[in-house]
Amino acid sequence: MTNSSDHNRSFDVVIIGGGLNGLAAATVLARAKLKVVVLERRSIVGGLAAGEEFHPGYRSAGVIHDTTGLLPELDLTSHGLRRTVRPPPILAIGADDRALLLHHDPTEAASELMTAGGRDVEPYSRFRAFIERIKPFARRLVSELPPDWLGDGMADWRAMLSTGIALRRLGKTDMMELLRLGPMSVADSLDEQFTDPLLKAALAVPALRGSFAGPFSPGTCGALLRYETLARGAVVGGSDALVDSLVRAAEAAGAVILTGREVSSILVSQSRVTGVACDDGQPVEAGLVLASCDPKRTLLELLGARELAPGDEQAIRAYRMRGLTAQVNLALNRPLRFRARPDLDIEFARTGVSLLELERTFDAAKYGRFSDTAALDIHVPSIANPQSAPPGHSSVSILIHGVPYDLNGGWNDARRDELGDTVVKQLSSYVDDLDSAIVARQVLTPADIESKYGVTGGHIYHGEHGLDQLLVRPTRACARYATPIDGLYLCGSGSHPGGGITCAPGFIAAKTILNRRGRRS
Repeated sequence: MTNSSDHNRSFDVVIIGGGLNGLAAATVLARAKLKVVVLERRSIVGGLAAGEEFHPGYRSAGVIHDTTGLLPELDLTSHGLRRTVRPPPILAIGADDRALLLHHDPTEAASELMTAGGRDVEPYSRFRAFIERIKPFARRLVSELPPDWLGDGMADWRAMLSTGIALRRLGKTDMMELLRLGPMSVADSLDEQFTDPLLKAALAVPALRGSFAGPFSPGTCGALLRYETLARGAVVGGSDALVDSLVRAAEAAGAVILTGREVSSILVSQSRVTGVACDDGQPVEAGLVLASCDPKRTLLELLGARELAPGDEQAIRAYRMRGLTAQVNLALNRPLRFRARPDLDIEFARTGVSLLELERTFDAAKYGRFSDTAALDIHVPSIANPQSAPPGHSSVSILIHGVPYDLNGGWNDARRDELGDTVVKQLSSYVDDLDSAIVARQVLTPADIESKYGVTGGHIYHGEHGLDQLLVRPTRACARYATPIDGLYLCGSGSHPGGGITCAPGFIAAKTILNRRGRRS
């Protein structure tokens, strides 16, 4: 990986953006002996998953850091990647220091659920069993080229028939339950199954990531099912370790990775891509261009709306990218200890009293405000990666869902500090003497995320996870990675199957290109 100019400005493939999906696509294409260059505007690769030093000696974990959804198909074990056996437990913390250490394994979770009276022990076991039964079908959907639902060719019909047969193989009961749950609100689904408000709130939080929605919004149960069925073991060492493995894999396959190289435009001649122009004014020629940046930035800014048909332009402008996530990073001079479980080193925790409280947070966001009781999605990267903080200290990353990009009055230093103060005050209700332990903090609003990472609207998933935008993502014309411009492909989180740390969009986009060219990776 280098930040210097490359003398050869002609490649088979140019990949815009060195995020996880760009690196995954580069690895697959380079393994197929194509000459690949990755151009990254920042000084480091990894995109939203890249850890960075935010205070001397303290590193963040990236804005997205849940590695449990990573596809295994990339085969990164030979490049140092290791995974835990199962997803790590999550400490759910509620009012009055109530806490549940929530395990994916229902047997391990049973003793914790017994502290709430035991009424949810059997329902939780049934919930986990259902997730396990539908996992093969769900994982098939997110690891393959999506069917062209409106296509009329034989290949399209065969793909749709194959998907339908896989769905039917679930059996009548599970098939109907999956079809019933998908469009539901996550609140209705969880209320049907569980009684403990703390358990329901903890399970609901992942369903709200990446969506302009509250737990009572239709379709959020589908987002929960997506999250749960993708979950496998986490990457040992966190997102930093994943980025390192991807860089090693891409470079070992022959890909060139250049940092500090911002693409200013995508070059087109007679409706076919010819390469890209960089901010140094020099073109990089290639017959294929893959964009891992978000669809709006790719098609409306780098390509230009003039290259699109009016209908395609309208569809991409209508694609929803309303950022609703902020991040607060804390540098602490001691380990983070929650008063509810002072004896445990907790890597992941979620706060949230109830589904109703989560809905009130969304209500505030709808009207351009942020709540002072928003759920906190907490990660302590220094647990898995001790180099993230000095010995005996902690680095803490907190995601806050329900913070609007379009804040009333706009974002400025005062409002940024107000958000940071609100989060610290809320965390202090679960951690003794937190203020005295804080060495430094960093606050990233959705507007800051947009500016820093170049993602439209500050949306961490490159587009909302509404059911419509997961079924056809981002638009019908680009739903299978190819765009209306010959040789230009999307490969970022704004493509199928959506955002988060999966590497699926980059992997499937690259495989799709190789299949069309009759090449093998």
